[in-house]
Amino acid sequence: MTLAGKRALVTGGGTGAGLAVARALASAGAEVWVAGRREGPLAAAAQEIGGRHVPCDVTSEEGVRAAFDASGSCDIVVANAGEATSGPLLKASLDDWDAMLAVNLTGTFLTFREGLRRMGPWGRLIAVASTAGLRGYAYAAPYAAAKHGVLGLVRSLALETARKGVTVNALCPGFLDTEMTDRSAATVAARTGATAAEARARLAALSPQARLVPPEEVAAAALWLCLPGSESVNGAAIALDGGASA
Repeated sequence: MTLAGKRALVTGGGTGAGLAVARALASAGAEVWVAGRREGPLAAAAQEIGGRHVPCDVTSEEGVRAAFDASGSCDIVVANAGEATSGPLLKASLDDWDAMLAVNLTGTFLTFREGLRRMGPWGRLIAVASTAGLRGYAYAAPYAAAKHGVLGLVRSLALETARKGVTVNALCPGFLDTEMTDRSAATVAARTGATAAEARARLAALSPQARLVPPEEVAAAALWLCLPGSESVNGAAIALDGGASA
């Protein structure tokens, strides 16, 4: 139990990559809290991993503070909550833009800031970003802008905490084999007339490996960042995309 005695909080921890990360941390012995907006998936996730759950809207300063009030100080904070939309920029409203920044960028800022305020002499702050933070994606400008912002936050904060025993890193997966990608595939299918299966295959083909990224691989990378031997990894944006960003 390499993380015995450590407490972790994972936002968006009820499904997808967040749930996979929560499972990995719990399996390594950490006390894990899953946070998010949907009570049903959160409760099921907490029961599965033997952890706790707490409601949290990461776009709300008060909501994030309340989540950490419930969990107490955490050694590991994983800012995973996020959402993606797609469409031509000329059709994006200001509300569309603000929504993407609120959940993906501001949510990471609020989660990191509150977690760091309560963190002890050892800590790990991990953002689940995206390859959209490493490159551009047509028809996803607001989302890509938010994820680029997450990487700027990670790289800057890493320098602030470098001598305090706290590392700050980002994981940048390509299209994941999750519900979020299913929604993206549905959007592609509606726009192009392809079937959902064909749309998923097109998204998988964006990887040189021609596959969607299993959320368990994101979890394995997050766990590694919390284990001995990763101490020098700080301010990194780790791509999990089969080589697409090479």
